[in-house]
Amino acid sequence: MNELEDVSQHIHDKISSLQCMLDLSVIELPQNKIKKLGQELFALERLLEEFEKCVDQQKEQLEHLKELEVLSQKDLEDLQHMKDNIPPHLPRKMDTVRREPGMNHNEAADIQPQAENVKTTKKIFVREMEFITMSEFEGIPQYMKGRVSYDQLNAAVHSINAAVTAKYKILHQSVKTLNNHARKLHQRFKDQETKDTKGQHFVVEEDIREFTQTKVDKRFQGILNMLRHCQRLRELRGGGLTRYMLV
Repeated sequence: MNELEDVSQHIHDKISSLQCMLDLSVIELPQNKIKKLGQELFALERLLEEFEKCVDQQKEQLEHLKELEVLSQKDLEDLQHMKDNIPPHLPRKMDTVRREPGMNHNEAADIQPQAENVKTTKKIFVREMEFITMSEFEGIPQYMKGRVSYDQLNAAVHSINAAVTAKYKILHQSVKTLNNHARKLHQRFKDQETKDTKGQHFVVEEDIREFTQTKVDKRFQGILNMLRHCQRLRELRGGGLTRYMLV
């Protein structure tokens, strides 16, 4: 900005000087003065040409900056849309434990978030089903997929994982700490276990209805077939129940 003001002042001074010479042209000027007047006019013309080139360059830069502003705004809108529409099957950032000064990494890792008035004595590990990759989804036969989309299939995986987590969270708690409804669920879970389910994580259709909003219908049965095809679960029948065990 200062450079532009300096150039403008310089041009203004040149014009003022020429104006003075022209005012004196009413009288007869020496040859050397006329020559100097011509030189000043020529210099001013060149200066104006350079000034016009500079202005044109600034206009081009301004247009380029405006284009960048439009592109940046579009990128910002796209990022906000992605942030507001994160698919539910994508993994979420896990809660971190704040480390106190002087606490080493192992000590911090042993500290787990605790619910109010509930004491936990050990970390609970609940197995989860891995989400279906796009290549796996494309490898499912079309007759098996039907109209089920990739996102719908992984949404079902998310629901099954939610049911598994809720079920085994109850199983890992002491019966004395559970309310009446949870105690009944705890007993039902125990009754459904067999020697073949020992050490395995499984759910039944009733668990999915209990802990999720997913409709267990023919369409959901088709999704279970796809998950078996992708080796995410297997069926174990017995006692009038179909157990869906995580692989």
